[in-house]
Amino acid sequence: MSTKKYIVVLGDGMADEPIEELGGKTPLAFAETPAMDRLSKRGEIGLVHTIPEGMKPGSDTANLSVLGYDPKLYYSGRSPLEALSIGVPMKDTDVALRCNIVTLSEEEVPFEEQTIIDHSSGEISTEDCAQLLEAVKKELENETYQFYVGTSYRHCLIWNHGSVLELSQPHDVLGQVIGQYLPADEKLLYMMKRSYEILVNHPINIERKKQGLNPANCCWFWGAGTKPMLSSFQEKNGLKGMMVSAVDLLKGIAVGAGMGVAKVEGANGGLHTNYEGKVHAALEALKEGYDFVYIHVEAPDEMGHQGSVEKKVQAIAYLDQRVIGPLTAALDQEKSPYRLLVMPDHPTPIRVRTHTADSVPYLLYDSTVPREETWNYNEKEAGESGNFVPLGHKIIDKLLEKER
Repeated sequence: MSTKKYIVVLGDGMADEPIEELGGKTPLAFAETPAMDRLSKRGEIGLVHTIPEGMKPGSDTANLSVLGYDPKLYYSGRSPLEALSIGVPMKDTDVALRCNIVTLSEEEVPFEEQTIIDHSSGEISTEDCAQLLEAVKKELENETYQFYVGTSYRHCLIWNHGSVLELSQPHDVLGQVIGQYLPADEKLLYMMKRSYEILVNHPINIERKKQGLNPANCCWFWGAGTKPMLSSFQEKNGLKGMMVSAVDLLKGIAVGAGMGVAKVEGANGGLHTNYEGKVHAALEALKEGYDFVYIHVEAPDEMGHQGSVEKKVQAIAYLDQRVIGPLTAALDQEKSPYRLLVMPDHPTPIRVRTHTADSVPYLLYDSTVPREETWNYNEKEAGESGNFVPLGHKIIDKLLEKER
């Protein structure tokens, strides 16, 4: 067991581009972030490139990088990692697919001419979405295709003896007519069409529309992949690790890496997730003998996908004031030596409402090393620092003091 504790606070999709309505600042630079700015003046900032050349920018590849797993060696698809999280017993011959329940426009046009409005169906609750998925399962599930409930709008389809197909990510095509983005596979296409017919007039969606909420009216399949084979985080690093996240993808990476997974009631991946519960879970894990904690907050990414400048700024402020501030205050009070890495996994710029592969800013703080700097933590100043980590899976070596 290490005497020093190591913590990652990951603000998913937090990085962005300068935005005119924010006075040419990014949401990270504009948001009120006193805790991060205080730590940056006593630490190191810089840029790190988390997405390997030729790979799609996503939370799957990027978070594998941050945890020290080279995606070029370890990545076998996004959905299999999520399947691990929810306890799906994957066989070597299975293909897992993400099954988002999304919002289509419900126009009086053929299915292929519908427009995708929302990849998250208004951040629908897991309870409501489970009922919708059950209606789909009753008609479409068989020996070849099995559906599994995940979290909120994020669910899983297991395809026995399936194929790893190229499928469009729904958050990449928001506001567009769906025809050109639908699966070429006839059975998957049939199930998407049929799911729309099943869900469009489901009582839950009728009620959601009455309340002015986006209906969850169609299954969207993407992220196909095979059973992952991650090596043990503890064996790689000599540290016992805990994951604190609301998102099945991150929980699945942790399960695959042999890490613990904290259960935080009310953690939902949205803007109003249980931030305080995540801090409590992290501190408890450190007290219980875990040496490494990874606190993942999804909200900045979701607000980027929604294209909301105001909510993305709010998500970053919440991360600072409700996670990083209380976490470091508690650790400092305990006088426990620790090293803290704060960073996004990838940018999710408001302008494009999806992920990009640009380098992201990191902040590295060591409670035992006195430093006096003048910089604040944001994309511009991180770039000006001159510090750069070209291989994302090496950033953990800086955190864990393997680079000396």
